[in-house]
Amino acid sequence: MKTLDLGVELELDGLKRAQAMNEEQLRRIMDLYGDDIWNYIYYLTKSADIADDLAQEVFIKCFYRIGTYQGSSSLKAWLFTIARNTVFSYRKSKFFRSGLNPLNYSLSDELSGTARSAEMEYLGNRRVDEIWSVIMKLPDKFREVLVLDLKAELTIKEIAELTRLSPGTVKSRLHRARQKVQEKLRGMES
Repeated sequence: MKTLDLGVELELDGLKRAQAMNEEQLRRIMDLYGDDIWNYIYYLTKSADIADDLAQEVFIKCFYRIGTYQGSSSLKAWLFTIARNTVFSYRKSKFFRSGLNPLNYSLSDELSGTARSAEMEYLGNRRVDEIWSVIMKLPDKFREVLVLDLKAELTIKEIAELTRLSPGTVKSRLHRARQKVQEKLRGMES
């Protein structure tokens, strides 16, 4: 998770109720949140190419629509809302419906910790790949909240606002998603 220094926090705070932003501010926002937004879109679409295109669209919308950011949520949560709406609009488009094809995915994620042997690194990465493979096969409603929790590190309240669900529903879906992942992993170990 990226931490913000005080100068960046003040700059981002200054974007509340701003009518415009400059390219340097946009670059800083993209540096801070670009990977998170791309990952979120990827987990929703299961396509790196689509994630590339839609993440770019999210930041273009951010640049031109900064005047709509009122600061009632974090800038990160506001960007995730734009990303979610962009993905859902894309899904509704005629192009998406007519151009849908089987999507391949392979996931890897760095495990934190101390240096390990090549064999341990391989086994650890393989286990992480298995976990994310299971997560990617979850129904959309479970996968989305789990990704927002695990990868984007949003709070229950932020996830609820973003998805327009009650906090109780978010908690329930997170619990059920975790259960489903654990059940699938136990089945793979048998």
